[in-house]
Amino acid sequence: MFIVKIKNNMKVCIIGNGLSALTLAKGLVNQNIHVDLLIDKKNLNINQYRTIGISKSNSDYFNENIMDIEKHLWKLKKIEIYSDNLTKEKLIYFENNHDRLFSIVKNYKLYQILEKDLSQSKYFKKKLISNRNLFFINNYKLVINCSYTHQITKKYFNKKILKKYNSLAYTSIIKHKKILNDVAIQIFTKNGPLAFLPISDYETSVVYSIQNSFNKKNYDIKDLIKSYNLKYKINKIEKIYNFELNSLSLRSYYHNNILAFGDLLHKIHPLAGQGFNMTIRDIKILISIIKKKIDLGLPLDCSINEEFENIMKHKNFIFSNGIDLIHEFFNIQRKTKSKILNKSIQFIGKSPSINKFFTKIADKGTLF
Repeated sequence: MFIVKIKNNMKVCIIGNGLSALTLAKGLVNQNIHVDLLIDKKNLNINQYRTIGISKSNSDYFNENIMDIEKHLWKLKKIEIYSDNLTKEKLIYFENNHDRLFSIVKNYKLYQILEKDLSQSKYFKKKLISNRNLFFINNYKLVINCSYTHQITKKYFNKKILKKYNSLAYTSIIKHKKILNDVAIQIFTKNGPLAFLPISDYETSVVYSIQNSFNKKNYDIKDLIKSYNLKYKINKIEKIYNFELNSLSLRSYYHNNILAFGDLLHKIHPLAGQGFNMTIRDIKILISIIKKKIDLGLPLDCSINEEFENIMKHKNFIFSNGIDLIHEFFNIQRKTKSKILNKSIQFIGKSPSINKFFTKIADKGTLF
């Protein structure tokens, strides 16, 4: 009897070294697909004070299909939303007393976990390549680009719908006395939205998106954060980082055998904590398309890119614009001192059906 061993020749190229690239790489490696991760820098600077939110359905998918990160997630059962115009009255809230509503994890922690796991896989290789080198494209039937800085992005993916919010997002972590810390708080202040995102019983991540028109020279960001603190006995606020806020939607998701991915496809305002959630949903669909090709004995080629765009482009566009609509609505609310608008939101938010509707969208994305 002769046993014929069929060599697995399925290989995918991923460009980039960020969280989206590593998460996708891990998902593909789990399918026994060889992944070449091409990077142009050996070391990636990751802000240790930034966090990401992951919805329940996405954390379930991540744990079951990417890798089990359950012990690294800080689970939230409630999200409370406030406004300057109603002082300390809740504007609206979402809760799940029986299970998590959302989870928070530190960016760099998730990055380290994924990087360590991938380095031990026989299906994964990381290669250093020149930013200018485009000849490698012909060596792969499927190239997935997650890099902002690579020449491929400038050459093939420069057509996008871009919106600048004329704001800076300030991020840090506050250390405080121990407290039962399973409630996230979002405050729509007169300067912009401020989020308190728990990551342990004694640490909370903060993201404060402040309009450029606000005269920051006369204020200390740490003092502003303290002034809106509703419950923490703060011991220390770590170093504060900032980055410019904008949103974008790519007009075309792919060029021949190259698929744009992650924040290159869609970038949204952080007020709803949905950026990485959109990427996880994209990964779920992309891997399902790839698995279907494998099951049918078909090659992994550019047809995957077309199918992915047909499924996800309109969904991502609708969801991105929904987040932008929320931002613009609360921006109007921020500029007015009238309590009528806020009381209306408060009244609508008390409807169980409406509350459930928005909770489901935040968890799963669009409802179709």
